[in-house]
Amino acid sequence: MNIRCATLNGVATIEIARPEKKNALTAAMYKAMADALHAAQADASVRAVLITGQPGAFTSGNDIEDFTSRAVAASAAESPALQFMRALLGIDKPVVAAVTGAALGIGTTLLLHCDLVYVSDEARLAMPFVGLGLVPEFGSSLVVPRLMGNVKAAEKLLLGEPFTGAEAVEAGIANAVLPAHEVLNHARRIAERFNALPPGAVRETKKLLRRSSMEDVLKTIALESEVFAQRLRSPEAKEAFQAFFQKRQPDFSKFS
Repeated sequence: MNIRCATLNGVATIEIARPEKKNALTAAMYKAMADALHAAQADASVRAVLITGQPGAFTSGNDIEDFTSRAVAASAAESPALQFMRALLGIDKPVVAAVTGAALGIGTTLLLHCDLVYVSDEARLAMPFVGLGLVPEFGSSLVVPRLMGNVKAAEKLLLGEPFTGAEAVEAGIANAVLPAHEVLNHARRIAERFNALPPGAVRETKKLLRRSSMEDVLKTIALESEVFAQRLRSPEAKEAFQAFFQKRQPDFSKFS
């Protein structure tokens, strides 16, 4: 299984487990993660969710081959990635993320919607959508400027510049940087702390924390998804994906 799910001591763990592909996500993996979040929401014994990857790789983002094979066929509303986004936004239990290694594309943008995030000193985050002829997703065009300011957001979203775990902490995307071998255990200990807290108060506090931004986030995701779907059919995106498969640099010089 590329997504491993287990519940232990009140924590539902969702582990991305496809190390041979650097944890690249397929449609089936998105569905499995969405299903796991729905199951955690419905299970009264679950007090928190922990999302993690493999040592040295959180996720490299979409599996490009899988992504391009289904991108045109499915509407934006049917997108497995969007279904996962909705599940993550909809869960009212705390979500904790443990990140080591690469967190690319949705590997970074999903962190914007976790409640607590712990990253390794080896973590490398990036949102390289523009370089693929696409646009940001998962509300990142709204949330990243709010966290970083417009000029830093332009570096990350227009130029796709990678950043470290320490920079993620400075920007307010992550809580703390730890040595790689400590990240998962630390994140699990944090998640288990919710076993000693009143679950109703935790749920209501999470709702209050997100109340002021949720409507804007949902509107932004809807707009991003619409533009994203248009960009997928663009000549620029086709050139970017062809270049990826041909293992060459894309040539955007012919576009205006």
